Amino acid sequence: ITGKKMEDLTVVIAGVGAAGVAIGKILLNAGVGDVIGCDRIGAIYSGRSEMNSAKEWFANNTNRSRRMGTISDMMKGSDVFVGVSGPDLITAADVRSMAKSPIVFAMANPNPEIRPEQCDGLAAVMATGRSDYPNQINNVLAFPGIFRGALDAHATDITEGMKLAAAIAIAESVSDADLKPEFVVPSVFDRTIVERVAPAVAAAAIKDGVIRKR
Repeated sequence: ITGKKMEDLTVVIAGVGAAGVAIGKILLNAGVGDVIGCDRIGAIYSGRSEMNSAKEWFANNTNRSRRMGTISDMMKGSDVFVGVSGPDLITAADVRSMAKSPIVFAMANPNPEIRPEQCDGLAAVMATGRSDYPNQINNVLAFPGIFRGALDAHATDITEGMKLAAAIAIAESVSDADLKPEFVVPSVFDRTIVERVAPAVAAAAIKDGVIRKR
């Protein structure tokens, strides 16, 4: 939709808890050029104070330029915003400051970091975690297929490769013919998703060598 390549993207993640760190790892493994995480203090960067071990890892593996500042500062010129934090965190002005054709995934529930109507005419793609807006991003799309694939492969662990395989399978379930700004992820009620995700996850488990020896 935007014509941008993974390696050219700068992604800003709001919320560097369990979800934010997991998303960051998937994005890095997918080849995203740079990821910048922000918490209540501001940007996460190597050497910053007030960080736990998870944030230390995040700081050492992201934000290559060691940018410092607020979430608004980080959004300037960025390509993608991923929110897993809290309501009304960013504004239309923040989205307007992003690079051309920005992507906004505001997934805080029940109230997103910014509402879709605030991004009308600004975001090339807008998604939330809510079912009453287009592009609902919900982990129910991933969990059944990941566990089915892991069980089928007799996997002893869930690897980053398995998670990435699930993400790719979910994304590829939307055909080029159906792909549009209002439909970039399949419906959570699409029963074929598990059938697509499970074999991809099983194959990744085999590739990553986490199969139980029998």
